[in-house]
Amino acid sequence: MNVLNIHGYKGTPFNAAYSALCGLEKTIISPEIDYDSDQPETILNRLLDLCVSEKIDMIVGTSLGGFLALLIAIKLQKPLLLVNPCLQPQAVIPALGYESDVSRFAEMSAVFDDLDRKRVRCIIGGKDEVVGDHGYTKQLLGADHIIVIPDGMHSGATLELDKHFPEMVRSIKGQI
Repeated sequence: MNVLNIHGYKGTPFNAAYSALCGLEKTIISPEIDYDSDQPETILNRLLDLCVSEKIDMIVGTSLGGFLALLIAIKLQKPLLLVNPCLQPQAVIPALGYESDVSRFAEMSAVFDDLDRKRVRCIIGGKDEVVGDHGYTKQLLGADHIIVIPDGMHSGATLELDKHFPEMVRSIKGQI
């Protein structure tokens, strides 16, 4: 199975999700993304091209990478695993130092209504200091697709990904 791992804003390709996926012996494609250098659409198109060229079966997205992962999963009808997704980046990333226009993120999210919830699994931290309570994520995905780690923070390292990823990936794998 080929997995695309998309890191978050100011994150690295070898994040906690990448480490948890390595333990599952998958082929992991984890590109480095500089969110400050390119427009969101440019990054999205590059990732869509990568999905096709690498024959991606499943997408994993962390934080802002979760936003892009969701868009890709909708467009390509791929299973998706989200880690503390930032699904309303226009409200979050300016406080993290993002200086570009955030209005495009709101426009891009218009396709979220086309989401097939059955293809999504999500893990969030109950004490996420970046995204907050994930109210929008819970509303969009539905509680039955989300695992909440009560003391988990925004960093995937606080979410016991090694413990939860195997079952989450198994539940998604049947959809490939």
